[in-house]
Amino acid sequence: MSEASTASQTVSQQEAGSVLLSKRTSKPWVITAAITTAIVALPVLSVLFLALSPEQNVWPHLISTTLPRYVFTTLQLMLGVSILTLLIGLSTAWAVTTCEFPGRRFFEWAMLLPFAVPAYVIAYVYTTLLDYAGPVQTAMRDWFGWQNATDYWFPEIRTVEGATVMIGLVLYPYVYLLARAAFMEQSPSLFAVSRSLGHSALSTFFRVVLPIARPAVAVGLSLVLMETLNDFGTVDFFAVQTLTAGLFDTWMGLGSLGGAAQIATVMLAFVVILVTLERYSRRKQQQFAARDNRDPIRRFRLSPARQALCVVICSVPVILGFVIPAATLGQFAWEYFDESWNNTFITNTFNSLFLSGAAAMTTLVIGVILAYSRRLHDTHGMRVMMRLSSLGYAMPGAVLAIGVIIPLAGFDNWLDSITRSAFGFSTGLLLSGSAFALVFAYTVRFLAVSAGSVESGLQKITPSMDMASRSLGHSPGRTLMRVHLPMLRGTLLTAALVVFVDVMKELPATLILRPFNFDTLATYVYQYASDERLARSALPALVIVLAGIIPIILMSRSISRTRSIG
Repeated sequence: MSEASTASQTVSQQEAGSVLLSKRTSKPWVITAAITTAIVALPVLSVLFLALSPEQNVWPHLISTTLPRYVFTTLQLMLGVSILTLLIGLSTAWAVTTCEFPGRRFFEWAMLLPFAVPAYVIAYVYTTLLDYAGPVQTAMRDWFGWQNATDYWFPEIRTVEGATVMIGLVLYPYVYLLARAAFMEQSPSLFAVSRSLGHSALSTFFRVVLPIARPAVAVGLSLVLMETLNDFGTVDFFAVQTLTAGLFDTWMGLGSLGGAAQIATVMLAFVVILVTLERYSRRKQQQFAARDNRDPIRRFRLSPARQALCVVICSVPVILGFVIPAATLGQFAWEYFDESWNNTFITNTFNSLFLSGAAAMTTLVIGVILAYSRRLHDTHGMRVMMRLSSLGYAMPGAVLAIGVIIPLAGFDNWLDSITRSAFGFSTGLLLSGSAFALVFAYTVRFLAVSAGSVESGLQKITPSMDMASRSLGHSPGRTLMRVHLPMLRGTLLTAALVVFVDVMKELPATLILRPFNFDTLATYVYQYASDERLARSALPALVIVLAGIIPIILMSRSISRTRSIG
């Protein structure tokens, strides 16, 4: 018998033994994963139930009045953001990957910096700078002797187009990151063959490189569109009537929870369409030509004029998306530090840290349970449960908030009626009126981040480690604690940090679900900026931006470790 067949037989025996052991002992893990998935999927089911409830039927009124306008404006915004992020993301990714120009290594990671700035923060900054009373128009009037707005034309920022630019400036890194990774994976021989057939660099990009990178670009674009759909701070500040803004108006302004749930259902339909299109674009994905890391990328040697053009293309998004907002916030924070550093700021910082820490821990624990359950019991049912538990990441924060408030308020009312009738006292809003609702919503929203990271980390650990531990008499739980978790320390820390920072920036769900007299840094910034007092909110906004740089550093280090190019 050959060595190959012997090795194959050994592997088969190990797999058979692993399956046998998992079937004997993984049932409690499967039950736990099923219960967890059901709880996580509860908000989606709640929204659908309320939206389709006959008692809450305001569909005819919505369709005849505001819904068409909300849908049209949302589509207009999503189309504009798509075009802008594709232009910036693809051009910069192509430049830093395939062209040699001064500062290329700096721009490789600097292009990610706008990721750290929430869209609502950049909207507040540019409104302060570009409004009629802002420093830009004031300086123009002084220089040219203009007396008032009738003497000149200046673009109005509080429009759909203004919101498009603001959102696009901070979301293009999704396209940049995934497009660059796809470009780096392509074989240099493709470029050489295309050029030998007489195609120019531009023709090679459109006819060879871009079609191969299309699935990755589609994933990045779908993430951009989901974040655009989720945005509330920017569109509310600019008075742009999108579905998210309409949901808030219907619930907070008109007091119609059923109407809000029905608008949320329309938003869910948008999400389903986006996810379907993204999966459709990847259905025939194949690894056409994987790059050999020993074969370095041969970058184009450009003329001085083209090198300068590359520097300009890469500099503009970084300056507009990060440098100007960060510098403006830093200046305001310095000038108004004595007013901003007060007990309210400290309390809100503590609230943000507490919620972010609690959500990071909760998502981490549940993510480990789900991912480890799938490792023990890798069946079709477990894969479906993993997908269901990741639904929250695709749900806009406002939709998720409605899905959370419905079951929690129902439970509170049920418990309150029991205690009133049996014991004569009220329990009040035990869950829906406390920080529990926020932590629950954050957990559902960001569970996909931690579960996906843990699952990816577990896949790198050989099953023989499980077999060795189990052969020594350890249970699955003890194996997890003593073998897997120590090996996953880095993965767990990264996942927790990413969730922590995402929660720090989250605004729509926090605005809806926060208890009375309870603020976070995000809601604090929103309130002051909405009152046109950006200077007072500059310090907490700067803290959010600085916290957002952490995952960028992690991503850059991860890319540097896993990609080696010449």
